[in-house]
Order: sequence, then structure tokens, then C-alpha cells
Amino acid sequence: MGDFQTQEKSASQTAEEYKEKANSLFKSQQYEGAIEYYTKAIELDPNNAIYYSNRSFAYMKTECFGSALADATKAVELQNSYVKAYYRRATAYMALGKFKLALRDYEAVSKACPNDKDARLKYNECSKLIKKLAFEKAIAVNDEKKSVVDSINFDSITIEEDYSGPALEDGKVTENFITELMKTYKKQGKLHRKYAYKILFEVKDFFMKQPSLIDVTIGDEEKFTICGDIHGQFYDLMNIFELNGLPSSNNPYLFNGDFVDRGSFSVECIFTLFSFKLLYPDKFFMSRGNHESHTMNQMYGFEGEVRSKYTAEMADLFTEVYNWLPLAHCLNKRVLVMHGGLFANDGVTLNDIRSIDRNRQPPEEGLMCDLLWSDPQNANGRAPSKRGVGIQFGPDVTKAFIEANNLDYIVRSHEVKSEGYENAHDNKCITVFSAPNYCDTMGNKGAFITLNGHDMKPKFTSYSAVPHPDIKPMAYANPLLSLIA
Repeated sequence: MGDFQTQEKSASQTAEEYKEKANSLFKSQQYEGAIEYYTKAIELDPNNAIYYSNRSFAYMKTECFGSALADATKAVELQNSYVKAYYRRATAYMALGKFKLALRDYEAVSKACPNDKDARLKYNECSKLIKKLAFEKAIAVNDEKKSVVDSINFDSITIEEDYSGPALEDGKVTENFITELMKTYKKQGKLHRKYAYKILFEVKDFFMKQPSLIDVTIGDEEKFTICGDIHGQFYDLMNIFELNGLPSSNNPYLFNGDFVDRGSFSVECIFTLFSFKLLYPDKFFMSRGNHESHTMNQMYGFEGEVRSKYTAEMADLFTEVYNWLPLAHCLNKRVLVMHGGLFANDGVTLNDIRSIDRNRQPPEEGLMCDLLWSDPQNANGRAPSKRGVGIQFGPDVTKAFIEANNLDYIVRSHEVKSEGYENAHDNKCITVFSAPNYCDTMGNKGAFITLNGHDMKPKFTSYSAVPHPDIKPMAYANPLLSLIA
């Protein structure tokens, strides 16, 4: 009996040591390492609510919202009086858009800690959001919603005499306009709202005419560049162009989703990218990411940034434009590029992707959801996503998909990687992520891929973050972010 008690005490001590190690890693923003050590602590002491709650927080930092929710729920089950676990679970629910469930947990915290001002604030903000959504639903009509484009009298918008920023030439984007636009943005200047609206009108009209899957032809000796997530990091976007050249008819690019949210300069990023799209429509390509959606833009800052720099009406127009972004690109019929990943079911073809009705907000399941949200895993088969949306797919799923569709490999983004890229699934599934030091905290490099039409072999360029103005992300002005940060 004594030996057993000694062993039990030793295991408990070791578990605590693992927790302290994990806490240290978390404080230094090494979240993956923290998760590893919290997991070791849980393996030794699986009934400790604190370990699950702490790991839930680390999962939140890596945007694994599904796993964060599961851990917080386990912590509540183990210790139903553990207030911090309810906080964690509410945060996970918020990140997954399950606002009513989040409100229930915030209410529990408020009742348990009636003098906690932060708890009351979170409860009130969540309650306001639910009422706002209910109101919007109540006033919605069954008829097709009128476009923001139809409600704006473009000709009545005047250009002030003291405006000295870039100007469209005869209503069109030109090389000179983009040059001046980037110079203005680097100096933290602003594009006039008349020109901003014009760009959004034009790019929406263009995307509406495009299929959900774009076929791209790359010449044998032509260099083609694929970039991953940018997330509002304008100065790092400029660094990509410094390293790899500006987009042009001889230097084509594909940006693979998540242009906005998180960073402080999402407006600057998106207008720069849309301008290049209008200037080089057949040599500059953009895929939709999971952050090109109304819910994500509400929670992670883009909507607040647009409202601050322009108007709420423009934020609604962005939602319309994002609904028409293509979902995937097929390069030379050999490489499929999408933001997230592959599918919950076998047998999906490129024609299935072409036929997706994409003019909507991302659904919670189905082909469109998987294209925007799914991630690869090392094990064969499929598993529920750690994010709580989409799935995880193994090397056998990738192999079957590319063989059935006569592809060489797939390229996706959506995940932070230490070097900015990762080869997985026997080099048949490539991840590229182009936002270095993501959220100013992750310490990762960014990367882009270059290839040519002759052999389609990917070459990787990694780079570190560059300095940017010390401005707190616009997202922090959004009360919703306090519920998920």
C-alpha cells in the first residue's frame, strides 16, 4: 500500500512539473510545446480539471477551437464549480459562432462571481450580439436582398479639394494608381472612399462572372507564385513584392485566401490585392479563405476596421464581394490549390468543385466548408477537425484524390508553419502560409511558392517579419474580440 501511495504521489508531482513546464512554454508563446506538456500532465493525472482548462487555452491560441471546446467541457465535467473552465468554454463557443451556448456559460460565470466586472462585460456583449442577430433575422425578407451597390449613388460622392492620395484614371486601375496606392499606404495614408467603392463595384462584377474553380494556364518558362494567408499584415505583403517582384503580366500570382482579419492593416491589404486583380485579371488570382466571411470578420477585426476607416455600408459590400470569390484554382490541370483542404467523403471530382454554388456564407459542412476549413493529418483516414469545423484528412485521402483527378499534388494554406511552409503526405500535400510572426506573437516565418509550367516543381522562399507601425490591431477596438482573445 505504501509503495502504491508513493508511486501515486510521484506521478502527481511529475504531472505538476509537466504543467509548470507547459505554463512556461505558454508564457513564451510556444503554444504547440505547451499543448504537448499539458497532454503529458493529463496522461498522468486525467482527473485534474486545471490541466484540461489550461490546454484548452493553448488550443485557442493555435485556433484549434474544437479541441479547446472539448477540453473546457471536460474541465467543467470534472469540476463544475471551476469558473475558469466556463470562461474557456464560452470563449471556444464564441470562436465557433455558437453564441447562445457561450451566453449560457458567461451567465454561469456572472452568477458565480457577481462582482467580476469582466464577466459582466462579456455577458453583456454576448447578449447584445445575440439580440442584434435576432433583429437582423426578424427584419430579413424572403426576397433576394438588395445589393449595397444599388443603394450607393456613386456620382454624388465628391472628392475633397485637399485630397492628395491616389486617383483612378478614367475610373480604371492603372500601374501608376497602384504604385501611388502602395506609397500612400506605407505612409499610413488613406484611399478616398469614392475610389474604394469603385474598386469594390468593379471587382464584384468581375468575380460574379467567374466559376467556383478557376483553370489557370502557366507557360513552360513562366514563373508562377503562390502565397498563403496574409491576414492584414500589409508591410509583410510589401516585403513579398520586394523579394519576388510586383505582380505583372510577366509575374503572375495566386493569393490563397485569408487576406484580412487579425492584422492592423487589412483594408490596405485587400484594396492592394483587388487593385492588382483589376489591373491583371488573367495573371493575378485570389481564392476565398475561411476569413472571407461575415462571422469571422465580425469577430476578428475586419468589419471593425472597415467601419472605422470607412463606413458600415462598405463592410456590408465587402461581404457581398467575398461571397463571389472563387473557391479553388487548378494549375495546368496538374495542381489544385484551395485554402483549407480535402473532403469528408470520397469520390469528389474537379467538376463537383466547379458546380458549387458559392454565393453565400460558408456552410458548416459539405464541399465548400471542407475547401475553406479542412486540415491534413499524419494518420490515414479522416478525423473530426481540431478547429471544430471541417475535417482532418490523411495521406491515403490525399493519394486517392489526386489519383482520381489526375493531379500531381495539392497546395493549401490555413495553418501557421514555423518555416512558412510544410511538405506532407509524401510531398503530395503542401501548406504555404505567408504571414510571418502571425498576430505579432507566433514567431513563425512566412513563405511563398514559385514554380514554372514545364515541371511544376515547387520552390520555397521563407522570410521573416519586417517592422511595421506600432498600431494595435483594429480588431482590438471590436468588443467581440474581448470574448475570443
